[in-house]
Amino acid sequence: MDVMPGAEPWSADGNHVGVLVLHGFTGSPKSVTPWAKDLAAEGWTVRVPRLPGHGTTWQEMNLTTWEDWYAEAERHLRDLTDRCTQVFVMGLSMGGSLTLRLAEEHGDEIVGIVLVNPAVHSERADRHLLPLLQRFIGSFPGISNDIAKPGQDEGAYDKIPLRAAHSLSKLWALVKADIAKVAVPVLLFRSAQDHVVEPSNAAFVLSHVASTDVTEIVLADSYHVATLDFDAEVIVRDSIAFVKRLSE
Repeated sequence: MDVMPGAEPWSADGNHVGVLVLHGFTGSPKSVTPWAKDLAAEGWTVRVPRLPGHGTTWQEMNLTTWEDWYAEAERHLRDLTDRCTQVFVMGLSMGGSLTLRLAEEHGDEIVGIVLVNPAVHSERADRHLLPLLQRFIGSFPGISNDIAKPGQDEGAYDKIPLRAAHSLSKLWALVKADIAKVAVPVLLFRSAQDHVVEPSNAAFVLSHVASTDVTEIVLADSYHVATLDFDAEVIVRDSIAFVKRLSE
């Protein structure tokens, strides 16, 4: 299956500090690679995987599940823990969901996590029908490119694959059930205007993690894909400062 231009995985080998960066649901590495390149410029070892079913077609994504996406994230975490003495995980949207799950299951191997508009549930009215709809309907209209800055493209599908979305809801349930297992330092960025993930998602994470080192930063000028939006420099600056504070 051909991969969309710009949706390829990206990596850089650097020093003993490792950073895993995870993209969102129906998105691709294209949404987070600019951020990852700025992290790598600090001399760190950085990995941006392309999660299974992403960056190709929404039909292929419907053949994958959250377990596939998580296994790929976990594989790259193992790669970094084998190479590096200190490892951080960062994620956008569903990448944030996967980041939280990694922190729940591998907290002893992770120094800290950075979340950008993380998702742990949906308030969409049709969410209750998803278990039934996904059996008969392949997709819904997409939610891609929620970006205030003109000319940006996250490399996402223009449709929501419903079988994959149903699987995502199962991941969210697990993340929420085990959220108190997250005890590592947390830096959370939340866009003031997000047309994809409701503010209640960040509120839940912030109020239920066991971490004592927790920082929330509200992004005033960005929509959901904040890593490509007007506040991208804020994310880069503060995530670099977060890693430096905890790794030095």
